[in-house]
Amino acid sequence: MDEQKKMIDLLTRRGVRVEQIADIVFRLQYPYHAQLTLQQCVDSVKAVLTKRDVQYAIYTGVALDELAEQKLLPEPLQSIMERDESLYGVDEVMALGITHAYGMIGLTSFGYLDKEKIGVIRRLNDDPKRIHVFLDDLVAGLAAAASARIAHQHG
Repeated sequence: MDEQKKMIDLLTRRGVRVEQIADIVFRLQYPYHAQLTLQQCVDSVKAVLTKRDVQYAIYTGVALDELAEQKLLPEPLQSIMERDESLYGVDEVMALGITHAYGMIGLTSFGYLDKEKIGVIRRLNDDPKRIHVFLDDLVAGLAAAASARIAHQHG
């Protein structure tokens, strides 16, 4: 199984479909590219998922979320994750690593998504049954990077 497929399967297992990320990308880029299609956004998300550093960030973040759900992290990290402590910030740092491949536009888009929590990002952030401390930010990073990728192609 190729790495992109593993990433898609991992995201799906955690309740995120590529199409949901692509919908966010579409919402970010459509005002600037009226001919943009949802399929182009799906393709852009999938292209970002082929990058090794993106894959490693997703593997790491999801593993930490899952370990926290199983209460297997040492203190004080376990409590920080359970509370989704606002000053923690490591989740945003990992997600920003995803956006850096596509320049400042990815960074500004991530900041917007982190604040507004559009679409599936909001659902992940507000899920009372699961811990998504990292995944909500990683999805925002993916969407921001895929959006920036499209912006660079149409620049």
